[in-house]
Amino acid sequence: MSGRELLARMLAPLVAKSTEGAYRAGPYYLPVSGGWLSATAGSFMNWWQLGYSPQGMSAQSAMVEACVSAYAQTVAMCPGTHWRLKGDTGGRERVTNSALYRFLRRPNEYQSISDFLLNAVRSLYLEGNCYGLVVRNSRFEINEIHLMDSRQCTPQVAVTGDVFYKLAGNDVIARQLGEAPITVPARDVLHIRLHCVDRSRPFPLKGDTPLTAALNDLAASSAIQNQQIQFYLNQARPSAVLSTDQILTRENRDQLRAQWNEMAKGLEPGCGPGGTPILSNGLKVVPWSTPGRDSQLAEMLKMSDEKIALAFRIPLAILGIGGMGTFGSTELLMGQWISSGLGFCLNHVEEAFGVTFQLHGQPDEYLEFDTSALLRSAFKDRIDGLVKAVQGGVLAPNEARALEGFHAVKFGDEPRVQQQVVPLSAAAGIPAAPRPDAPPPAAGPQDDKPPPEKSPRKDIPDVGAIRAAADRQGRRRRLAALAG
Repeated sequence: MSGRELLARMLAPLVAKSTEGAYRAGPYYLPVSGGWLSATAGSFMNWWQLGYSPQGMSAQSAMVEACVSAYAQTVAMCPGTHWRLKGDTGGRERVTNSALYRFLRRPNEYQSISDFLLNAVRSLYLEGNCYGLVVRNSRFEINEIHLMDSRQCTPQVAVTGDVFYKLAGNDVIARQLGEAPITVPARDVLHIRLHCVDRSRPFPLKGDTPLTAALNDLAASSAIQNQQIQFYLNQARPSAVLSTDQILTRENRDQLRAQWNEMAKGLEPGCGPGGTPILSNGLKVVPWSTPGRDSQLAEMLKMSDEKIALAFRIPLAILGIGGMGTFGSTELLMGQWISSGLGFCLNHVEEAFGVTFQLHGQPDEYLEFDTSALLRSAFKDRIDGLVKAVQGGVLAPNEARALEGFHAVKFGDEPRVQQQVVPLSAAAGIPAAPRPDAPPPAAGPQDDKPPPEKSPRKDIPDVGAIRAAADRQGRRRRLAALAG
């Protein structure tokens, strides 16, 4: 049986058309609530009154949980900074006296910024929306933001076109305000949403999760896993069978089965555990195995997981599946993810906070999450980048040291470059090198003067004078010898 035929047989209960009014077994997908409904709950028309609730998609697939956790945990690792453009000297400066700065340090009384971003991004990718109630102080500045349950929140459009939100799902706010749900204007709601697919809902005020694109792959993976679980729990097959050409009655089969179990379990006298069973009457042991089908199931599960990761735009190496592939280092791998799925997620969250806190936007005033924290363990790659930035004059030595938490050094506040690096305007004043066949330059008035004599150094003996004195002394000796 081919893999396609096997997949069609397994998915037949999910896609088979029933006659009108006939019952069809679950699981059921509810696009309104965004989850799975079991076959037991689906048999009741009033399943919500009987205490049943849809199961979340993340609980049905380990791959979905891995993809959502990769985004949520990675965004929670990146520290956020409020930046503002300098008008006089250029560059940018860190703002430390704004409501956004205080929010990034403590979003509310019971959550840290890491906990806030972790749950916000999880809600964004699981449900397609993230809602937060804005609480302001007496100066009308944002003092706190409280996350709400996206499954219990709905946007509403008034007759005048104004947007309101009905929020619920936070026990802390419900106890403080004494009412749930609450209706607030759009200016007091942090709403992060993905693209809208279902036009039956308020468009474009409510987003959809990427899981809607991977619904068929989730159904296939769930059907294969459920079939395997039921097979191993309720339909366990033996590892081998006993076959014979003789005709056996029911009593003979029961007797042979009992004797085989006694020998296999070591219950027969004289045959301990691991003993050798002895067969007679033409009985043969035939192993029962279907490795081909198991390999097809594993291949189909792998394909389903890859498609789910593709819908979330996550490289498989990020999830620990497969090797690094064409990526030579961790920095290249993270850079590829930042340039695609993670980069969009960070920018999308940053812009949503910018709208809520009424920032001017890029490049004047904005929020930025620092992705350099993702390379905290890549010491070599990080240091190599800082060295090149200092040698290229992009960063001053003290700026690079400050990024690593080191103290400033003397004469390290100014960027430095090598001496041969000059601006283009200075290149015109540099004389060109002469050609090899060029004539020597003409002698000028200063070239006619003899070179100045160098005064001999006293600490170095004059070799020429010593040789001249020796020659004179030798000449005197030769003349004295001739005269004598």
